[in-house]
Amino acid sequence: MAKRVVRVRRLSDGVAATTLRDGIAAIQTELQVSPEFPPEVEAAAVAAAAAPRLPELDRTDVPFVTIDPEGSMDLDQALHVERTGDGFTVHYAIADLAAFITAGDPVDVEANRRGETLYGADSKIPLHPKAISEAAGSLLPDQVRPALLWTITLDVRGEQTDAKVERALVKSRSRHAYDEVQEQLDSGSADEVFVVLKEIGQLRIALEAARGGVSLPIPEQEIDVDGDTWRLEFRAQAPVEQWNAQISLLTGMAAAQIMLKGGAGILRTLPPADPRDVARLRRTAAALKVDWPAGMDYPTFVRSLDPTQPSHAAMAVSCTRLLRGSGYAGFQGAAPEQPRHSAIAAEYAHVTAPLRRLVDRYALECCIAFCAGTDVPAWALEKLSVVPDTMRESSRKAHGYENAIVDLVEAGVLAPCVGQSFDAVVVDVDDRKPTRGRVTLADPAVEADLDSAGPIPLGQAVTVRLATADTAQRRVAFTL
Repeated sequence: MAKRVVRVRRLSDGVAATTLRDGIAAIQTELQVSPEFPPEVEAAAVAAAAAPRLPELDRTDVPFVTIDPEGSMDLDQALHVERTGDGFTVHYAIADLAAFITAGDPVDVEANRRGETLYGADSKIPLHPKAISEAAGSLLPDQVRPALLWTITLDVRGEQTDAKVERALVKSRSRHAYDEVQEQLDSGSADEVFVVLKEIGQLRIALEAARGGVSLPIPEQEIDVDGDTWRLEFRAQAPVEQWNAQISLLTGMAAAQIMLKGGAGILRTLPPADPRDVARLRRTAAALKVDWPAGMDYPTFVRSLDPTQPSHAAMAVSCTRLLRGSGYAGFQGAAPEQPRHSAIAAEYAHVTAPLRRLVDRYALECCIAFCAGTDVPAWALEKLSVVPDTMRESSRKAHGYENAIVDLVEAGVLAPCVGQSFDAVVVDVDDRKPTRGRVTLADPAVEADLDSAGPIPLGQAVTVRLATADTAQRRVAFTL
């Protein structure tokens, strides 16, 4: 089951901070991952950063801005949105890694080995060396950068009417954090670009609902580590994060259509949910006392969740079960047998985070070629059947890394509570051993193992006792 990524809001010296840092180091050793790169990769990245291949088209006239989590340096996207006639124009600049990376060079080989950036707490295992990902390739403010520039036009309802992508030089005017932009929008002092972003985002969310798509409102866990104390709290997404995400989704859907029409590419896919899993979620909702009327479908129910409420947050985490089976499908010629992403309710591709995700670079090269009427580079075509496997393995490792850190943090938070009782809901039972399962606590929102002397009641509200909270083992366990 997918878990939330824990972000550190504050980290001061003390036993808890040392435990967190030592625990993360142990996880990195166990998974054989490191933020460091081999010397030849670092050297190649520095050389490439000093001599990028720059495009001829200059679009530094477009006043791009970036919106990212506070402190981010690997800025993949910059945007500018405006009203045009009865509709809108979206300019979306994506970092162009082909300006720095050549197929087969040390940076390329290492990126194909890593697959994606790994995140957890205050740690990061980057996909590319910082000379590229946090400097020359990042869309930092007041810097001219090579980019893949998407131009997407929308009608008055927010429906796409046209889309293209081309290489261009761009320049971000300013960088912003989500909370900052949300405060400006709420106070009425936001720049026009953010006002238009809100308008487009709301239109796209309405269209998503109309086509049966759904975005899970999973809050991040933020941790304060102060002295010997761990405190874990939810941070719900600000509305502007959802509006900004809609621009990325819009671009991914446009890219999928371009690749399907062109006859080559890589799609992000998710099969339809198993009705048995939906039925299980209904039982979980009943146990958590989250209202799910009999006539309400799953996407509408998800949109009704308020992640600021602990029971709703626990429900949203349980809903991630329906995301199992997501993957990538590379193709040349005929489209994949199952091309759609069921949660988005459309064909979709990952193309907006090439600094942090390998697959985006290959999908983007296909889109660039099809829009320009040229052949897709051979180095990209030959990897269309390989990259999905690379991403499958890197996703497995990323989930393992994130989950291990969440387990470490949850054990740290609950360590002082061993022997205490909590209200919980049973979210899983082992088919082969019905006395073992998993429970989700509403507050704090923690999921952990459950053992019982008798059969465990799936989907039922229960009172459990905390038997184990061990940071060394990164294990939390309850008994019924």
